[in-house]
Amino acid sequence: MSNDPEPSPPTRAEQVAALRPVYQADLADGVDRFFEARRTTCPWCGSGDPKTRLRTTDLLQHKPGRFVLDRCQECRHTFQNPRLSEAGLEFYYRDFYDGLGEKHLSATFAGRTKMYVRRAESLLSYDPAPKNWLDVGTGHGHFCEAARAVLPDTAFDGLDFTDGAELAERAGRVERGYRGSFLDVAQDLAGHYDVVSMFHYLEHSTQPDLELRAAHRAIRPGGHLLIEVPNPDSRYARILGRWWIPWLQPQHLHLIPVDNLRRRLADLGFTVVAEQHTEPHDPFDLLAAVWLALNAAVPEDVPWHPRPPTALRRILRAALLIAGIPAFLLATAMDRLIRPVSHRLGLSNAYRLVARRD
Repeated sequence: MSNDPEPSPPTRAEQVAALRPVYQADLADGVDRFFEARRTTCPWCGSGDPKTRLRTTDLLQHKPGRFVLDRCQECRHTFQNPRLSEAGLEFYYRDFYDGLGEKHLSATFAGRTKMYVRRAESLLSYDPAPKNWLDVGTGHGHFCEAARAVLPDTAFDGLDFTDGAELAERAGRVERGYRGSFLDVAQDLAGHYDVVSMFHYLEHSTQPDLELRAAHRAIRPGGHLLIEVPNPDSRYARILGRWWIPWLQPQHLHLIPVDNLRRRLADLGFTVVAEQHTEPHDPFDLLAAVWLALNAAVPEDVPWHPRPPTALRRILRAALLIAGIPAFLLATAMDRLIRPVSHRLGLSNAYRLVARRD
C-alpha cells in the first residue's frame, strides 16, 4: 500500500488557467450560435409586437454576450428575446452551478435552512401530512433535507437536470433523485405525488407552460403544486434597472406576472388556494445591486476572458471591494428594514402560489 499523500485539489487559479483554452476555443467564432432567432410574438399568449424592457450583460459571471428582455404589451409577460439556444444554455450554465461555481453556490444554498422551512410550512394549512413530495429543480436537495423538520413522515424526492439530484440521493437528502427533464419523466410519474414544488424553477425553463402541464400529470387529484418565482412587477425592477438581481441574465428566460400564472393554472385544472408575497421576498435586492455594480467595475479572473488580470487590476479590485464595505453594510440594513413591508410598498421580489389539483 502506498503511503504517498493524497494530491491536493487544484486551486481556483489553476482551475481557471486549465479552462481558459477550452473557453477561448468555444468563443473563437463569436456568440451568435448561442442564441435562437428573435421572436415577434409573445411565448405566453401569442400576441404580437413585444417591446424591449431591458438590455443588459452577464453581471454575475461576466461571460460575453448581450441579452434582451422583451415584455408583451397584451399580457405583460417578460421573456428573453432572442432566447438562448441549446448551445447557449450549455455555455452560460457551465461553471455556474457546477465546476467553478459549485462550491460557492452549494454553500449559499446550504445556508438557507430558515427559508426552506418557511416554504414547507406554507403547505401545512392545506395538507398537514402529505405522503410524498417531488421537488423539481432540487439542485443538491437542501430544501428537501430542511423540509423534513416540518414534515418528518413525508418522503421527499428531487429532480434536476444536473447531477445534483443524484448527489442528493447519495447524501440522503432525498429518497429518490431523478436526473433529467421534468417533461421527459412526468408521464412515468403520473398521479404519483401528493405535492410537487417548483421553487425558482419556472423562470429557467424554456417551456414553462409544458412544465405546468407536467406537474398536473404528476400530482394526484386533491394534491398540491407549490410555485415560487421572481415578481417582474416589483418596483425594484424599475428602481434598480439592470442591477436588480432577479433579472439574472442570461439564466432567467421567463418572468411571469402573478395574474398570468393564476389564469394558466386555472385553465389547466388547478385552484389557487394561496397567494403570498411578503413570505417569499428574499431581502437582498440592495445588497446584491451594490455587489453587482462593484464587481462589474473590476471583475475577477475567469477563463472566458482571454487573459488573466494584471497585478494592478487585482489590487484595484481588492481596494474597491474594501472601500465598498460601508455600502454593503448600509444596503444590508435597508434590505432587512424593508422586508416586513416589502409587499405593501410594492417591492416584493418574488411571489408564491399554492394550487390544488382538481
